[in-house]
Amino acid sequence: MKSIFSSVAATLKHLAVHQKHKAGHGADKLLILGILIMSLFGVLMVYDSSVAIAIRDFSNQYYYVNEQLKWLFVGAIVFIICSTIHYKVWYQFALPALFGTMFLLLAVFLPGLGVHALGAHRWINLGLFVLQPAELSKLAIIIYLSAWFSHPEHNRFFSFLLLLLMTVGLVLIEPDLGTSIIILLIGICMYYFAGSPIHHLALLFPVIAGGVLVLALIAPYRVARLTTFLNPQSDPLGSSYQIRQVLIALGSGGWTGVGIGKSRQKYEYLPEANTDSIFAIIGEETGFVGAIATIVLFLFIIWRGFRIAVHAPDPFSRLLTLGISSWIAVQTLINLGAMVRVIPLTGVPLPFVSYGGSSFIILFAAMGIVLNISKYNK
Repeated sequence: MKSIFSSVAATLKHLAVHQKHKAGHGADKLLILGILIMSLFGVLMVYDSSVAIAIRDFSNQYYYVNEQLKWLFVGAIVFIICSTIHYKVWYQFALPALFGTMFLLLAVFLPGLGVHALGAHRWINLGLFVLQPAELSKLAIIIYLSAWFSHPEHNRFFSFLLLLLMTVGLVLIEPDLGTSIIILLIGICMYYFAGSPIHHLALLFPVIAGGVLVLALIAPYRVARLTTFLNPQSDPLGSSYQIRQVLIALGSGGWTGVGIGKSRQKYEYLPEANTDSIFAIIGEETGFVGAIATIVLFLFIIWRGFRIAVHAPDPFSRLLTLGISSWIAVQTLINLGAMVRVIPLTGVPLPFVSYGGSSFIILFAAMGIVLNISKYNK
């Protein structure tokens, strides 16, 4: 531990001396603008979609939006801090971050610390706030793989596979299949971006597909989701109810929507209207035009991330930016894919938009790192 802190101190000293000469560009202002617009739009939609359930649960229509505004404030501070920390510092903390996150993934099962809710162990009560370690594990695995893959190495496929399966396994036992799939896909993307042999990925996909199918079949609620995906008419008032209401909301929006604040589905017809299903409310109120505009804004943020990666100064920063950008792309695709019934419902939030503290703040931390890297682009 002492050697780790000594290395970090040496790195910071070196950067303080040479930072002026290394920073060739200012921060990517268009990326900042895209994140700001998306986050503020998310706050608006959280308020809009949560009015009915906020009154029902807390007798306060502003409860959820007040919480989201608090997280936006904290997220903005975290974003600024991470954007000022030189990205190379994260290289020093790659291994401690990975081990620390794995410990937190196990800590969700500790009595008095872990929080059991809705049939899952996904949260840790830290007094001032509740943390969801699975969200933190996305960033931790990206930082670690970026540090590891930034140096050429032969025969690391099985070591990579073991690490990935360990991390995914800890998230699966919570259980959280949606986040597990995201971590798995992020790892595969980063393995590909590191220049690894393509035939390794060809071996992975049938194994992953088989594993996901087995996991889906051994849990009754996952079987119900799969059945619902294949036949939405199978249980219209049960397992098929949410996806049917999602499709009704999207269909009701037409080309231009019913108008901001005029959603019918948010009045307790659509489950998870302010979290996983928030895109359905966006589609209902803003129509096809608003839904496409939201998707375009996501594509813009992802494009800025990949653009920064192309001009990154070294392999570590390039992989780090590619990993974070892939994370946003994968999670957005999974959420939107579930909303339009391309894939089964997985309970994955929409980045920057859905209600939730851990996801929101950790995403801001990740984008702060990307912004810092943009200052040193070639």
